[in-house]
Amino acid sequence: MTDDGTGLMTIGELARTTGLTVRTIRYWSDEGALPPVTRSAGGYRLYDAASVARLELIRTLRELGLGLDAVRRVLAGEETVAQVAAAHVSALDAQIRSLRVTRAVLSTVARRGSTAEETTLMNRLARLSAAERRRIMQEFVDEMFHGLDTVDPEIRERMRTFAVDLPDGPTPEQVDAWVELAELVQDPAFRAHMRAAAEFNAADRGAGAPEGASMWFARRLVQLAGRALERGVAPGSPEAEPVLRDLLGDADRAAVRERLQAAFDPRVARYRELTARVRGAGPQPEHREEFAWVVAALRERTGS
Repeated sequence: MTDDGTGLMTIGELARTTGLTVRTIRYWSDEGALPPVTRSAGGYRLYDAASVARLELIRTLRELGLGLDAVRRVLAGEETVAQVAAAHVSALDAQIRSLRVTRAVLSTVARRGSTAEETTLMNRLARLSAAERRRIMQEFVDEMFHGLDTVDPEIRERMRTFAVDLPDGPTPEQVDAWVELAELVQDPAFRAHMRAAAEFNAADRGAGAPEGASMWFARRLVQLAGRALERGVAPGSPEAEPVLRDLLGDADRAAVRERLQAAFDPRVARYRELTARVRGAGPQPEHREEFAWVVAALRERTGS
């Protein structure tokens, strides 16, 4: 303390009292967070006991990561510590999400051995805002069903549910899946393929199929073809014929085969796999063997 009996301290004495450096205290003082109480005759800054308490608060807030602007607002009484802390939590959450995406992208790049071009694309897609990611997926679904009022509502709802987004803290696997999914749904050839499958479904519904018929048919196909596979029935054998009749009745078999090939293309299976991975869900049953069996049986009988 100074020798004039005022109880005031120089920056050096304040530094010794608080354990902070003179340089740090001077910087905070210059920035207006810790104004001196007065100055000595020689022009030195002087501080009092209240300055010590103020300095401890500044140090605490700075250690918690708050900027000097926020600290000054608290000290000026413009905002409470709680208000500033809440705002800082939101900022930290955003920073954490960004860091998680960065980590996931770098992990994927390292695992893939990506080129510079692939890394740039991956980073750009992964860092799209949530709204931009939703827009990509929604545009895909909208294009798929545009103008098709008779599409099975259950199918339409399932596709909208599949319009997935990255979680706040994605794993490298989820980032990898999202990047591939975003590329897939923006591929014109894949979009055209999915549109054709939706048109087939709309045509079926237009012919009078009840709501949920598409899902019922898929479940029935898996059940009947699964039993045939268990019995070792070959698709081209006479024993396959009753299975097809039970499943299809008198429907146009060539048309059914075309629809099945459109709906269960390998790219469609990949789409479903990627959406499950982005959502963090486990592997979903594809029943590829059952659908392949029916397609093979139909080919044997339709000459294609």
